[in-house]
Amino acid sequence: MERVDVAIVGGGPAGTSAAHAAASAGASALVLEKGVPRADRQGLGPDSTDAAGILDYWVDIMDIHPDEMPDDVVLDVLDRAEFIGPNESLTLRSTGLDSSYDEFGYTFHRAKFDDWLRSRAEEAGAEYRLKASVRDVETDLDASGSETDPRHVVRLANGEDVGADFLILADGPQRTVTNKVLDDFLPFAITDRLASTEVNHIAYQEHREFPPELFDEVDGAIKFWWGYMPGHTAYPWVFPNDNNVCRVGLTMPIGMDIDEVEDRDKYKLLREDDDSIPQGREYIRRLLEQEFGDEYDIDEDFPLVEDRGKTNGTETYAISSTRPIDSPSAAGIAVTGGAMGATSAFHEGGDHVAVRTGAIAGELAAEGDLSEYNARWKDAIGDEVLRNVAMAKIVHDYGPSNWDKSFKAARKLLDKDEGYKAFGATKLSAGFSAAKLATQYKRTKLKYRNGKYVQLNESEYSV
Repeated sequence: MERVDVAIVGGGPAGTSAAHAAASAGASALVLEKGVPRADRQGLGPDSTDAAGILDYWVDIMDIHPDEMPDDVVLDVLDRAEFIGPNESLTLRSTGLDSSYDEFGYTFHRAKFDDWLRSRAEEAGAEYRLKASVRDVETDLDASGSETDPRHVVRLANGEDVGADFLILADGPQRTVTNKVLDDFLPFAITDRLASTEVNHIAYQEHREFPPELFDEVDGAIKFWWGYMPGHTAYPWVFPNDNNVCRVGLTMPIGMDIDEVEDRDKYKLLREDDDSIPQGREYIRRLLEQEFGDEYDIDEDFPLVEDRGKTNGTETYAISSTRPIDSPSAAGIAVTGGAMGATSAFHEGGDHVAVRTGAIAGELAAEGDLSEYNARWKDAIGDEVLRNVAMAKIVHDYGPSNWDKSFKAARKLLDKDEGYKAFGATKLSAGFSAAKLATQYKRTKLKYRNGKYVQLNESEYSV
């Protein structure tokens, strides 16, 4: 049996960051990645993908400055975020949070970012193994930890076994392996809380070349349309990349029933004759037609860039949309990134928290003790998770009119470009609706303070 100190399931940002941290501290680390092809990557790599944007303070959460990356990873530097409602809008030019990064944020090439993280881990001494699908994991808490009696045995689809002292689960929001592993330590079925169809959103995006004059207008801005399509935190977006190319995408809950949508005529991307929720590509076409169809031919003037994305300029992927979970650290197991629910469908992207949680897990595994993992990840990303959980709770049942009211109120709170800090104080001078929004945000954060945003606590595991 092959033997390593740390076995890591999943080769995305969380997994490669765990491998880099573990190997840098002298541990033998093996990343097991099944590998999928992409049009914009040479060879196989991780399946996880997102709109690939990083805000200024996320740089510090991730603990990787863009200056450390190859020049072709960062695609565009951002100076604002535009939130567009049916009748009201809001432009954010500052997050209001301290950061070592001087710009508002940046967009980047996700596949090249993944490849760089992999090379960084390999340079530190970790092994990254492709076509390594994990079939199962067996854990023996009474194992001696010797070469022949490891605590964890990772069984691969090709029939090979890998023994490890520590197991880091980084298989993303689908949790194909994570759910199997956690089931052995819980008195209930893990899918009662982490069924992928219940706790994930589905995302779809297209890489479109914009007319140069339009790209100049969106350059530097990430744009989100809220209240245009039904569903909790369902929204389309445009992210500027390079060479006049933008990612035009959306995220929405899985399995929505259009018959359950209230006031469907208020959603600009729904049609009266829709007998089901439109597919992602149809939503994107409707958005482009709505925004630019009066002056441009969408097919001719916004062509798909077929050598980007997963296939022919498009990609579909899952995003975790659940509150995070603790890990059974006493068993020598850490769950990281999307698998733990630390990423969020409320803000597009979760690479910064995936990288950070992976790095913490790898560091502690190399030290031979994961007992501090759950406390460490809360210290590192707890404020970020709390903001996202609170915001997602507030807007859970929002319809188009609610978004308009909130954007109008938020504009008054943000008149000094204070970003998130503006919601920390109830400004009666900004009007009753603005003060009410700030108060609601403060109260919701209070509800989830001190780690109450965790939906599966370490004490619930039988270890």
